[in-house]
Amino acid sequence: MSDVVILDEAIEESLEVDSSVIWTNESLLEQINNYFLKSQKIWLKEKIVFYRLLSTMLNAWMSLIKWIEVLERQEKNKVFKYMLWGFLKRLKEWDKLSECLEGHPKSFSKAEIWVVRSWEKTWKLNDVLTWLAEQIEKVASISWKLKWALIYPAFVLLVVVGVVFIMMTMVVPKLLEIFDDKSALPPMTQTLILISDILRFYWYFIIGWVILVIAAISIWKKTPWWKYIFDRTMLSIPIFGVIIQKVVLSKFARIFSGLISSGVSIVESLNIVSDAVWNETYRQRILLLKEDVKWWMKIWESLDWDKLFPDIMVQMIQVWEQAAKLDTTIIKVADFYDEQVDNTIWAINKLLEPLIIVSLAVIVWFIAVAIMQPIMNLADTISQG
Repeated sequence: MSDVVILDEAIEESLEVDSSVIWTNESLLEQINNYFLKSQKIWLKEKIVFYRLLSTMLNAWMSLIKWIEVLERQEKNKVFKYMLWGFLKRLKEWDKLSECLEGHPKSFSKAEIWVVRSWEKTWKLNDVLTWLAEQIEKVASISWKLKWALIYPAFVLLVVVGVVFIMMTMVVPKLLEIFDDKSALPPMTQTLILISDILRFYWYFIIGWVILVIAAISIWKKTPWWKYIFDRTMLSIPIFGVIIQKVVLSKFARIFSGLISSGVSIVESLNIVSDAVWNETYRQRILLLKEDVKWWMKIWESLDWDKLFPDIMVQMIQVWEQAAKLDTTIIKVADFYDEQVDNTIWAINKLLEPLIIVSLAVIVWFIAVAIMQPIMNLADTISQG
């Protein structure tokens, strides 16, 4: 029996040596491929499925390593497959799941890692994973609604600009060729000709300036000071600033609630949330809130009379902070702002439709009048002659 055991150990050792040799003897192309696979992040949908399946398997008393092996074999996405292979390797070396997630900061946020780490200590990881997947879905949903609220009018504006550009560069010049003396034309028609000439002969300057402005804003946003100014300006935009504020408050409330309910300290939770809101203005304010809490100040006292946090939110925090039920209150605040964002975006979409129609009507009216006015004058002159 001992000989069999010794033989098995020898085989395992030989396999380990062979695998290490294979790993060290990888071709340069394979090493580059593995580097790019490691540097990429997985899709949000895959991460949510990962959490849900993991919770289901743990509820069925399947071991974590066994479940990762099953998922790794059937995964089609090469990035996620490589990531699961790394998880499997580290778990076999007695690393924790939170430590595996920590090795991929592009795919898993600090808040997720802290929640998993806290629940690992209580041996109730399966209870939090389903909840974590649901919260990630809600945060992603509210973020997508914000992007749609900004993308939809931008797309419509782009279409309008494209239609006007085609009309001014192709249609209008052909129609105005019938007039020899351009100086005798009405002011509206001369304005139309001027705009048409600028778009026809200097369009590359316009595109260049637009690209330059976008590039400058993108570079300035990477510095904390300019990012603060940019985010502050976005919050001051009518209607859209209100949506951005509600989305940020929903993220703040939802992530903060999850961290507190997982046993993370309030100070550490605020530090993590400050990076998760993706708004430099709120990030700086949350960091100030963290310093106030360090000095034993209540959260509602620090946020009171602050325009970044509405009074209703501060009052709810005050009531439930005194009742020591802050985590349950904050999640209700997040649900409240999610609903507010839905209603606001629905109202904006309804208002944009007639506004777009009126804008197009005004543009078409201006072009039509500018073209038809000299034609009508020419017809009057001919009839009088």
